[in-house]
Amino acid sequence: MSDTDRPATHPSRSVDWDAIDTVLLDLDGTLLDLAFDNYIWLARVPEIFAEREGLSLAETHAELAPRFHRVAGTLSWYSIDYWSAELGIDIAAVHREEAHRAGWLPGARRFLETLRQRGKRLTLMTNSHPTILEIKHQQTGVLDFLDAAYTSHGFGAPKEDQLFWQRAREAEGFDPARTLFADDSKAVLQSACTAGIAWVYGVRRPDTSREANHHEIESIEGVIDLL
Repeated sequence: MSDTDRPATHPSRSVDWDAIDTVLLDLDGTLLDLAFDNYIWLARVPEIFAEREGLSLAETHAELAPRFHRVAGTLSWYSIDYWSAELGIDIAAVHREEAHRAGWLPGARRFLETLRQRGKRLTLMTNSHPTILEIKHQQTGVLDFLDAAYTSHGFGAPKEDQLFWQRAREAEGFDPARTLFADDSKAVLQSACTAGIAWVYGVRRPDTSREANHHEIESIEGVIDLL
């Protein structure tokens, strides 16, 4: 579906762009299609693990689920170094092999281009590992549309942690009262609200291959709907 033929859905609280200077944006599921990441982690990595260990896919998912659950929401959850060691799989190599699957969410590029024309500062705030971010940039050129980019690995804390937001504000110098943030993770959205970000929006359809999610926080189908 192209940017122009997807029906627009507008948030119940319309954005007052005159009251916003800085736009902080998640990467996967906000700008780029989470279908790529879901394929890697829910399909390809389990396939590789199952083949190596001689397990069925059902047995593999049962084996991996508690490992994933144990570190969910921590920096290790987002670390390819951690998972490469934990699973004995070169996670970066898997991403490189499947990089052709990485792509933009509908309307995301037009959203960035429009806000650049309006003079807003566009900053990436991602939990993505720097190596994976670079692989995705090589495929999509996403960083070319942004003024700055920060990773949780650079800050030593995931976006779910208030330490991330403290260090993000120190690095970027944004005024939370004049800042908008969009993400697809409920835990991250709640963390951003706790950090005092005035305009927080949850993306309901981060993965175009799946049904939309529900967010208790103000939600949108995609970032293009904020315009």
